[in-house]
Amino acid sequence: MRILLVEDDAEVARFVRKGLQETGHVVEHAGNGRDGLFLAASEQFDILVLDRMLPGGVDGVRLVETLRAQGNRTPVLFLSALSAVDERVKGLKAGGDDYLVKPFAFAELLARVEALARRPSVDAPATRLKIADLEMDLLSRTVTRGGKRIEIQPREFRLLEHLLRHAGQVVTRTMLLEKVWDYHFDPQTNVIDVHVSRLRQKVDKGFDKPLIHTVRNAGYMIRAEA
Repeated sequence: MRILLVEDDAEVARFVRKGLQETGHVVEHAGNGRDGLFLAASEQFDILVLDRMLPGGVDGVRLVETLRAQGNRTPVLFLSALSAVDERVKGLKAGGDDYLVKPFAFAELLARVEALARRPSVDAPATRLKIADLEMDLLSRTVTRGGKRIEIQPREFRLLEHLLRHAGQVVTRTMLLEKVWDYHFDPQTNVIDVHVSRLRQKVDKGFDKPLIHTVRNAGYMIRAEA
């Protein structure tokens, strides 16, 4: 499963992330509510594990309320030192699906995460990403533009998928290094520029309107406008 962990306590975050990764899950971590909300709203996750009290101007309750207002139905497990009944009720009423009080045993957290994952999904996840006449099928791993099949390599597919999931938004080189190459440092190479250039040749060459744009001193963006 792909899990988003929003936890500001670095020690707790390391403990939970390590345990979930050791059991085969992919874990993204945000250290404050604002970053957590951005990730949860812009990417696809199977489970959200959220602390109640978060820095960044967005606490756990507000984060979940915002997601639910946007139609996001990803299951949410709250983690919190707030153990009073009314606090647990507040979290569940905000849209949380389960509530685990700190301190907790990892075995119980894992069992609750897996129980949430077994619940039938209300909304099927998107299997296609599209902008203008460019379409990506996530199941068959194919890309077409104007009905014409485009042959791209696995890394190019991940790069294009990330751009499409953030269509109309600036995607920085740091974001691409982390999400597409799984680098958490700058390798001081032009690997991103090379791959974007190759992708442009396949996606934009021969078409009237380019879709992949360079945003000077910022990164890249995929959009339908010229």
